[in-house]
Amino acid sequence: MNLRDLLSVDVIKIPLASKEKYQIIEELVDVLNDAGRIKNRDMVLQAVFARERVMSTGMGNGVAIPHAKTDGVRELVLAFGVTREDIDFEAIDEKPVRIVFLLAGPTEQTGLHLKALSHISRLMHRKEFRKKLAAVQSADEVLAAIAEEERNYFTF
Repeated sequence: MNLRDLLSVDVIKIPLASKEKYQIIEELVDVLNDAGRIKNRDMVLQAVFARERVMSTGMGNGVAIPHAKTDGVRELVLAFGVTREDIDFEAIDEKPVRIVFLLAGPTEQTGLHLKALSHISRLMHRKEFRKKLAAVQSADEVLAAIAEEERNYFTF
């Protein structure tokens, strides 16, 4: 499995309308909910908020990966968005965020959840790829960019 298998046009939002990190998280949870990918919106939202309060998921280099394990999903789900402007996500490098992946997995599925987080993180360490994702204008461009990057580098 790779990220391209988890993403589709209906779980990608460009641009994100929100201008604050908790609003962005809610916007992406709503994208998953509207796509029928989650069974309990409020459970997912509260789990991701709780995880964010423990430590920011702003990983640096303009990327955030809010995530949680929750009984609000049946399977691992992923949403993606790009913000209109720089957002303070309290990232570890104290730089603003533009690229956001939101990941939620079932409570009992730790392995796949961790592999997905690791996979996203490794892809996002590539500066050229981050630039490409930050500049996308459509969901189709996101899917093509991720598919190409994964083809060139790895699958999980």
